[in-house]
Amino acid sequence: MIESQWRADFVATILGVVFVAVGLLGFIPNPLVSDVGYFEANAGHNFVHLIAGALLLLSPYFGVPVVMIRALAIVYAAVAILGFVAPKIVELGGLIAMNMADNWLHAAIAVVLLAIGFTKPMERSVTTAHM
Repeated sequence: MIESQWRADFVATILGVVFVAVGLLGFIPNPLVSDVGYFEANAGHNFVHLIAGALLLLSPYFGVPVVMIRALAIVYAAVAILGFVAPKIVELGGLIAMNMADNWLHAAIAVVLLAIGFTKPMERSVTTAHM
């Protein structure tokens, strides 16, 4: 159990660093992630990445990395589906800029997070007495 918990902590930390890096990158004009980039991102979108990254980075300290990965997996799956069928809802009236490339990326992120979060059972502390 300790080893699998360590893996969950490690994965959450790596994912958190990636999300924070992408969130920060969005504030720097570049051709990949920006208001004119391949993946359209504005300040609102960048803050979503920063918040997701911070939650992932903090989750091991609160003992909930698997829960956080699972929660973000579900959120990203919902965002991806809504991005394809009702993009105006996900954009929150222009507050969060997105394009079709973002929708596909969110779908890929959802698949990866779902695979990471749900391929192993939830870690639990179980105490049993043997007589």
